[in-house]
Amino acid sequence: MAVLEAVTTVLAGAVFGLAIAAPPGPMNAIIAEESVLRGWTAGFWAGLGALTADACFFVLALFGAVAVVERFPVVRGLAFAVGGALMLYFAYTAARDATASTAEAAPEGSRGFRKAFVLALTNPYQIVFWLTVGVGLLEPGRIDVLAALPSIGEALSGVLVVSTGSPTLLVGFFAGIVVWIVGFPATLVAAERRATGVGPTIAYASALVLAVFGLVFLGEATSVLGGSLA
Repeated sequence: MAVLEAVTTVLAGAVFGLAIAAPPGPMNAIIAEESVLRGWTAGFWAGLGALTADACFFVLALFGAVAVVERFPVVRGLAFAVGGALMLYFAYTAARDATASTAEAAPEGSRGFRKAFVLALTNPYQIVFWLTVGVGLLEPGRIDVLAALPSIGEALSGVLVVSTGSPTLLVGFFAGIVVWIVGFPATLVAAERRATGVGPTIAYASALVLAVFGLVFLGEATSVLGGSLA
């Protein structure tokens, strides 16, 4: 029974990790750009950069250091400002690189890693995640996953109980992210090989996503810094 519970917890963590990694956003925009312009390896390295940043936030959340960003609005505002500026710069480079063919774009795995890592470290939304949901994963407890379902939750209560704060849940969580950063670039590279013009289109779309998020971050920085200095 203990083995079954451990396996269930790992699988639940993996599904959760996938759910966190999959939605469109600046990290996936960089992974997409690197994948279609420089190949699977570059896309994987970009994903690994974002994963490394999450691992750093995990350690900081473990020791309570991440809470500093929420405690001091100026720090949070500066994080938004730096993150927004970086996103706009990366949007420019993505659009610029999209004008070159895949063959002309040299594989630069370390470049994608650095871009995603630095961008993730200056992403307050990831910090907020580790302040809220992430802390919940770290604190010992139990979650009755199916009990929250409407109508049938009472009947399924106790069927899928996951232990939080356990190494198995965290292993599953990061394993789910690894599955995404392996599979997402592979899917994009396969699509780019099958259809001419897909690569530049995805790269331009990635540039647009980064530009939008950059403007949103700069707007948020103005709001936070303006409020803290008022």
